[in-house]
Amino acid sequence: MEGKSKINFWTILIALIIIRVGISFVNGFTNKIKDWVGIEHHEEYVYSDKVFSLITTPENKVLEDTLKTFAKKHSFDLNITYADNLEIVDKLNSGEKYDAIWASNSIWLDMVKGISTSDQKSTSITPMTFGIKNSKAEELGLKNKQVTTKDILELIRNKKLTFSMANPISTNSGASGYLNILSTLAGNPDVLKSSDLKNNQLKQDLRDFFSGVSRISGDEDFLEKSFINGDYDAAFTYESSIININKQLEKEKKETLYLVYPVDGVSICDSPLVYINNHNDEKKKVFLELQNYILDNEGQEILLNLGRRTWYGGTTNDAPKDIFNKSWGIDTTKYISPIKYPSQDVIQEALLLYQEELRKPVHVVFCLDYSGSMGGSGIRELREAMDYIFSDKAKESMIQFSSKDKIDVIPFSSSASEPWSANGGNTNYLLSEINNRSVGGTTALYPAAMKAIEILQNESSDYNTSVILMTDGAGNVGTFGDLSREYNQINKEIPIYSITFGDADYNQLEKMAKLSNGKVFDGRNNLVDAFKTVRGYN
Repeated sequence: MEGKSKINFWTILIALIIIRVGISFVNGFTNKIKDWVGIEHHEEYVYSDKVFSLITTPENKVLEDTLKTFAKKHSFDLNITYADNLEIVDKLNSGEKYDAIWASNSIWLDMVKGISTSDQKSTSITPMTFGIKNSKAEELGLKNKQVTTKDILELIRNKKLTFSMANPISTNSGASGYLNILSTLAGNPDVLKSSDLKNNQLKQDLRDFFSGVSRISGDEDFLEKSFINGDYDAAFTYESSIININKQLEKEKKETLYLVYPVDGVSICDSPLVYINNHNDEKKKVFLELQNYILDNEGQEILLNLGRRTWYGGTTNDAPKDIFNKSWGIDTTKYISPIKYPSQDVIQEALLLYQEELRKPVHVVFCLDYSGSMGGSGIRELREAMDYIFSDKAKESMIQFSSKDKIDVIPFSSSASEPWSANGGNTNYLLSEINNRSVGGTTALYPAAMKAIEILQNESSDYNTSVILMTDGAGNVGTFGDLSREYNQINKEIPIYSITFGDADYNQLEKMAKLSNGKVFDGRNNLVDAFKTVRGYN
């Protein structure tokens, strides 16, 4: 009996260990899959006095291994949280605690309220620039020439140039680029004022400029990936991003981009690293060690190799020629004229103006899963998410639709239903239909996506088009082959963005993303946040 008890004890212990290892493996494997298919995922973090907590932007994720190696070498635990600049502001203003901020631009730090900061230093600078296909730049006479913002505007007005860019509402490069164009088209005033934003000619110039946007992205990393995978005339983004794009294009033996810096002024992003005073001397010591490393030779060389300027203004003859390639239009011996950023109040007003009046209108088709598995909490969360997107609540995040936008909603279960259609100013109708629809049946994922493509394929270039698809399961009506054949016949890029929920099939959604140059988002932890995020991509 005693021997049997020992056997049972060891059997149970081994079983528990196997289960624990299995859970760890599954969790790790799941995150690997999510990374592989492009699904965003975030680890929860609770602030601790024993861990140094840095909040920074996704563009610095390439430095994570380097920073964590440095931390380990210096015997401190480093936790890194990634968020876009406006999200960093929101997190800090809502009371979340961190020990340091590494933002893209000092303009965002001024929006943070109620915390004490010190030791702010710029880690590198990155100008905004137009990267234009080399043959297109040659055709338009832009090479080796002084180009102004108005020159670019006229090319856009005459339908000679289109470009992709990141969203001014959700990204630093988008906001910095917008403020760049706003300032130069306003005549580079000493101080851009609120009254300037009411100038009708300036607003029309800005509308005309944004009419040239062929693709909008919710983050800089995806802007690079979608540009390489797509077919666009140009990109308006960081110089360092254009350098990264060109490296990849060269690797794939594709045509590279020629960089154009408007002589009337460009936005300069200064990548500030700043300490948050939490009255902890040990944390302050850790911060200074980390900051000194980033600003020292090794840290600066890493940033330089990423295409970020580390000579802090002015000119240099010593920039690495294989990175700051002169044949790409980069000349580090030439001085770049920076614009002056306006006050925070004017920046906030300008961002709201962009969202409500200036941006290129969109035609979006939402495909929403009403299959039987969405019953209970699933349908409640879906309705909550759509209520946020389609009501006045969306203004809190500046993602509201306007009356210029077109919206279709395709509910699907065993089949894809006829769409509910409205403009962005009549979303109450859509909410009513969404809330009154009941769940039941199987999952006609592919027919819903095909119906969305049919709706958008003949839309004019006056609109940016996209499909936003939400599902909690696997498509079991129709096939990917059906969708692929129809998509390839339209000869037009219509990105499909998918939001996962419940037991959604990642493989199916990833194939749709690859087919359409789209992306997959994880909505399992917070469906509202997932819909808010994906709105930044259209």
